Amino acid sequence: MRWHEPITPEEKLAVTLRYLATGESFRLLAFAFRISYSYISIIVKETLTVLKQNLMPIFLPDPTMVDFKTKADEFWTKWNFPNCILAIDGKHVRIRCPNNSGSLFFNHKDYFSTVLLAMVDANYKFVAIDVGSYGKEGDSGIFLKSTMGQQILNGVFKFPEDCALPGTDIIAPHVILGDQAFRLHKHILRPFSQKAARGDNSKTIFNYRLSRARRVTENAFGLLSQVFRVFYQPINIAPTTVDDLIIVTCCLHNMLRDAYLEHNGKAYYQFDQEYSTVNNMRSFSGESGFINTEGVTVRDIFKDYFANIGAVPWQM
Repeated sequence: MRWHEPITPEEKLAVTLRYLATGESFRLLAFAFRISYSYISIIVKETLTVLKQNLMPIFLPDPTMVDFKTKADEFWTKWNFPNCILAIDGKHVRIRCPNNSGSLFFNHKDYFSTVLLAMVDANYKFVAIDVGSYGKEGDSGIFLKSTMGQQILNGVFKFPEDCALPGTDIIAPHVILGDQAFRLHKHILRPFSQKAARGDNSKTIFNYRLSRARRVTENAFGLLSQVFRVFYQPINIAPTTVDDLIIVTCCLHNMLRDAYLEHNGKAYYQFDQEYSTVNNMRSFSGESGFINTEGVTVRDIFKDYFANIGAVPWQM
């Protein structure tokens, strides 16, 4: 590049995508693109803002626009879980300690993080996300204060009408699958505790069927970090820019999933067993203490269904 030539939008996009794909420091990017590392930080921040504004309406639209009946059919076809529309999970994304932040971002796993809470469909696509919660916040509290959590618990989330489980006349609500960190609710199922499931075959089967379907969240997070290896080390940019980075990578992830599903060929990217993100994107932990009576009833309906008419040969 000649010094008198301006930096083009294409070059700014290339710098940003290179950063997302590799996680290289701005100083290394400065050598590769011959741009001042201090100006690269500005380029990345501004480009992520523009990408977020333009990609979110396309790849992360408002959940009210989503056909959840189709999502339920996909979960039943691919993961053998009826009346399920989404799975939910959260990850602590490791960051460098922000200036003057005290212990706000310091989580119970002894590092600094910001939280990505996501609902994922049967095709590993992010349907709704919530980013920016402090790492120090409790897992159940993050869900309760999020927009998606408030909509679900207040009854305004657009669940499809209750319908019969396949092959029966048993009416059951549509549900979202979570782990022990989430509150049991009419529309949120979580596993039985290990103590409760010990010695009870039907509860063990339910836990297996739920965990098998819920692993779409782990697969989605794994694919996200495999492609965008900026998640492989602590992210050393301002927290607000980290939020934009997470949103943009989720949108780009959905774009890649759409391309794969449309062409129905070899995946554009596949999970690489050589690498592990265990230290940089870690799941919620602990168990929420809230029990909802209606949620207990719904969970028992699914438990009995999986142990009887809804059984599959390999669940044992």
